Amino acid sequence: MINCTFADLPSLATYLRTVLDGADTDSGKRFVLLYAYNGVGKTQLSMAFKDLGRQDEARDTLYFNAYTEDLFSWDNDLDNDHDRKLVLNARSRFFDGLDEMDMDNRIRPLLSRYADFDFQIDTEGWVVRFYCRDNPDRPIKISRGEETMFIWCFFLAIMQMAMDGAAVYQWVKYIVIDDPISSLDEHNAITVGNHLAKFLARKDHVIKTGISTHHPLFFNVLWNELRVIDRRKFSPHYLSRSRKTGNYYLSYTGDTPFFHHLALLEDVCRAKESGELYTHHFNALRSLLEKSSIFHGYEKFSVCITKQEAHDPDETLYVRLVQIMNHGNYSFYDPVEMLPENKEYFEKVLSDFLNFYPFNPALLANESKQEENP
Repeated sequence: MINCTFADLPSLATYLRTVLDGADTDSGKRFVLLYAYNGVGKTQLSMAFKDLGRQDEARDTLYFNAYTEDLFSWDNDLDNDHDRKLVLNARSRFFDGLDEMDMDNRIRPLLSRYADFDFQIDTEGWVVRFYCRDNPDRPIKISRGEETMFIWCFFLAIMQMAMDGAAVYQWVKYIVIDDPISSLDEHNAITVGNHLAKFLARKDHVIKTGISTHHPLFFNVLWNELRVIDRRKFSPHYLSRSRKTGNYYLSYTGDTPFFHHLALLEDVCRAKESGELYTHHFNALRSLLEKSSIFHGYEKFSVCITKQEAHDPDETLYVRLVQIMNHGNYSFYDPVEMLPENKEYFEKVLSDFLNFYPFNPALLANESKQEENP
């Protein structure tokens, strides 16, 4: 299942540029789509991709990631508690078209499908003020989620101008998008994915696009949409990283859509085989059990913890342990190795689950083989 191994993010970014460019115009891809868990390095990968195209003042990549959101900051008018506004970073080339491109009217129709507030961009003061539609005289502070949607639509408007060939964005050769909306519910994951796909369906430009996300539904929406747009020019992948070697693995998802539970299964099995079990792996294990129990029509994941006897006293122990280890403060970014006895419990629950609900062993065999021969 794993196709390529990379020692670091710059080498992975170089490879992705090669995939998009190809040996010639005909062989290059239009779209690269990556799924990866938070913490793997998606955001830094987008920056590595951007940096490869940076030479002195020249640029070639328009990007959206966490750094893009940092170009917007709030001035809450603490002295007067009245003139609340979102400040734009005037030093960024992201805002090159602000003065001459009528950004308000470009953003407004994009934002209207997600929000019901209005806004006004002050191009001289480099700020944005927001208003309730029924009270346009008093600036308001919008919620964090609304702010994120506004910034996303701001980016879409700029992306649209780049595709239109606007002079101020003619430097754009690539568009790189990392997790456009970090916490989408299912409805918005579908809406944002479909909306983005409509932009990407345009064929009147030569800009290439790379997208990464940790959101499984958003990935699947784009997988289906981009495949319809241009199946031959579409390259979807699953990105993972080995804690043992630090290597990055890129797995081509082929002609079948990505299934989140299979990625979870590979992750926990790889951790078990390597012996590098951390407390956060209980989160992945519980998620795997929950998805499997829902598939079989049950409300509780405990049905996937195998009973050895009719009244198995260990069943309650295993269920409680999985619950407790999920509610502790166990960070993916500051991993704590499991205690030996917890490793035993983890391995038993996983082994019993795989014995009772057999998955295709080829999935795990390919992963193990790649780990042994990177």
